[in-house]
Amino acid sequence: MAGTELIRVRLDTDQDVFVLRRVGRAAAELAGMESQDQIRVATALSEVGREAYGQGATAVITLGHDQLVITIRHTRPSGLDHSEGLELAGRLVDDVAVGDGSVTITKRLRPRPATVPLDVIRADLAKLAPISALEELREQNRELAETLEDVLRLNSELQETNTGVLAMYNQLSAELEETNRGVVALYAELDEKSGQLRETIEARNRFWATVSHELRTPLNSVIGLVRLLTGPGGEPLTQEQGHQVGLIGDSAQTLLELVSELLDMAKAESGRLDPQPTLVDLARMAGQLHVTMRPTSERAGVTLSHEIAPEAAELYADESMLLRILRNLLSNALKFTQSGQVVLAAHADEARGEIVITVTDTGIGISEEHLRRVFEDFYQVPGSLQVKAKGTGLGLPYARRLAEALAGTLELTSTQGEGTTATLRLPHQIGTPEVERVLIADDDEVFRAAARRMLYGFTVHVDEAADGAAALDLMAATPPDVILVDLLMPRVDGNVLLHEMAEDERLSGIPVVVVTIAPQRAPGNRPVLSKHGLRREQLLQAIRSARGGGEGGGGEENRDG
Repeated sequence: MAGTELIRVRLDTDQDVFVLRRVGRAAAELAGMESQDQIRVATALSEVGREAYGQGATAVITLGHDQLVITIRHTRPSGLDHSEGLELAGRLVDDVAVGDGSVTITKRLRPRPATVPLDVIRADLAKLAPISALEELREQNRELAETLEDVLRLNSELQETNTGVLAMYNQLSAELEETNRGVVALYAELDEKSGQLRETIEARNRFWATVSHELRTPLNSVIGLVRLLTGPGGEPLTQEQGHQVGLIGDSAQTLLELVSELLDMAKAESGRLDPQPTLVDLARMAGQLHVTMRPTSERAGVTLSHEIAPEAAELYADESMLLRILRNLLSNALKFTQSGQVVLAAHADEARGEIVITVTDTGIGISEEHLRRVFEDFYQVPGSLQVKAKGTGLGLPYARRLAEALAGTLELTSTQGEGTTATLRLPHQIGTPEVERVLIADDDEVFRAAARRMLYGFTVHVDEAADGAAALDLMAATPPDVILVDLLMPRVDGNVLLHEMAEDERLSGIPVVVVTIAPQRAPGNRPVLSKHGLRREQLLQAIRSARGGGEGGGGEENRDG
């Protein structure tokens, strides 16, 4: 082995083992080892020397470039492979190699800035005279005392460290407890605000319904009186009187339509739009709309036409809801088109399994700035008032709610000054739902109704639970294929519900989509959706993602509408 021999020590008697220990420690010290490593080398040499000493045994200490090597040659007839001394030595140095009649101990050296000349090391080692067992015992006691002092010092440092860690832990625990109290308070405040919002919406809907109902009766009476005055059998009216009475009738009719929109919106907001799907002849419906709305288009000098592709001539939907959507879209198109044409078209999108119905006009169009807001309640595009059209700004929001109730979507694209296209997408094969059963766990009855409409055609059964406890009972009776969970619920909230599901082997595998008014990271990295502006396509994609059948679907980003 490469290196420079420092000294040889004979190991004829047990007294020589003491000498080897002392010489080994001195060599380690002169080689630049720290105190603890010196003691390790000395102890390892005494253990191996104790096993190997005898007539003719020698130990050779060699200093290499980066290690101290001690080779002990012995004359023992039996091997030392599994002796107690070698096992202990192996734990103290870097390597103990047993050969035929020899044992080699290796201890690596740490890099040091300067080395002691080899001749000086040899001279110092040669001065070490043989010592007695008592002297060696005294030396070992001194080493032991030094080691104990180091251990006490390390224990003191460890105790100080533990004290600091404990103080930090207590501080973090206090901060975490304070944060938890803040989160609980925030949840309580959000729950309170949510309740106030629901009460406000319910009060608004009741107001709309009451006012609409109270206004419809007198308006119908006014319209009836106008018809009596202008119809056959009434007193003849002068031309001016007929004109004035006609204005009264037109104004009453317009006001009745506005009141009807308010009443319909109240129904939509309260979740009482329950589709009754039947087979709809779309071609026949388009023809009827063409006949009923052609007088309006002729007065405006606009051409009204429809183009229904054969594969889209029939679909499965609620006929009255679909009729209201198309009438609303055609009415809007005719209102804001001063010249040109309005076209109702339909075709099948086989790739997506949908019927696509478009209403395209060549009217004034809508700028990009206002296009994002046209589906807001009561919003009317600024500048559109120059067109003599009356309305509440509820037509498009109501049409979109109807589209969602039919498991479809309604979007607008427009170029200012060139025209607008309204695109209605409805499922074509509504008879093949993707999911058997969905459970909605939410204390908001309005949202449950909205989610039920969004899931129409996508699932066979929709179960509802007003809190986590009811949801657990329903799942125990009939496990759903997926569950929509609101995190803020009375009694058992969403977080507790998710924990109970995770603890129950029967429920732990049910896919979960979190739908909440305060989006946050859900346990288990589940999809999270915001209730605000939630659209059917977002909800269905999140369900597919939760069930492992699609990508995306999580997150809080929702399109404006």
